[in-house]
Amino acid sequence: MEISFKNKRVLVTGAGQGIGRGIAVELWRAGAEVVAISRTKSYLDSLQKEYPSITTVALDLANWDESRKVLETLGHFDCLVNNAALGLTEDFLTTTSDNFDLLMNVNVKSVLNVSQVIAKKMIDAKSGGSIVNISSQASKHYGHFCKQAALWGHVTYSATKGAIDAMTRVMALELGPHNIRVNAVNPTVIMTEMGRLGWSDPQKAQGMLSKIPLGRFGEVSEVVNAVCFLLSDKASMINGVELPIDGGFLAC
Repeated sequence: MEISFKNKRVLVTGAGQGIGRGIAVELWRAGAEVVAISRTKSYLDSLQKEYPSITTVALDLANWDESRKVLETLGHFDCLVNNAALGLTEDFLTTTSDNFDLLMNVNVKSVLNVSQVIAKKMIDAKSGGSIVNISSQASKHYGHFCKQAALWGHVTYSATKGAIDAMTRVMALELGPHNIRVNAVNPTVIMTEMGRLGWSDPQKAQGMLSKIPLGRFGEVSEVVNAVCFLLSDKASMINGVELPIDGGFLAC
């Protein structure tokens, strides 16, 4: 099955590295005109050096007003990928107010902000569109018979991704009548550079791997492929789903 994004404009947030970069590059390969947002200019410089026709925008999405101002200048988009997020982990009893607010601003509030601007342009153009939000396995409980139902040290991160799942459902409901589909993907641990570093401890890794029936962590390409499918016309009747990319973790 060939998926093409020829003549489509796609905005990808958090596109400087990891999953977001992989999504931006694959969409570019599929013919899309890609605009990549990251708050880290050096990552964007590297991306544009490798793929000169990808447009890059350095922007801190935690800043609501500045983000809105910049987004308004970027024109109309056919698709949006809300990938930008922070992965800070803290135990429940040591979580601080500042870190809670930071993760909520970046992981949740920025998704609302970006999506409002882009969806309103889709509605005004009567063009329809597709949005994919990058959530996480951390937002989900384990299967009905598992003893554990949370990830240690992920209280705020899990809360932000649970909010993304809920937001996805409401967006799908309210934007569906405008022919704008909204879906989410919920990956397990993915072997980005950060993922390899964070799960390099064999004992820590084995604890998680033992709960994944396929017995391994995910690769960036496996998230990228799912996102591109959901964005595409091949998924034209898929709206409001939260798709686990977890090797069967949630099947338990």
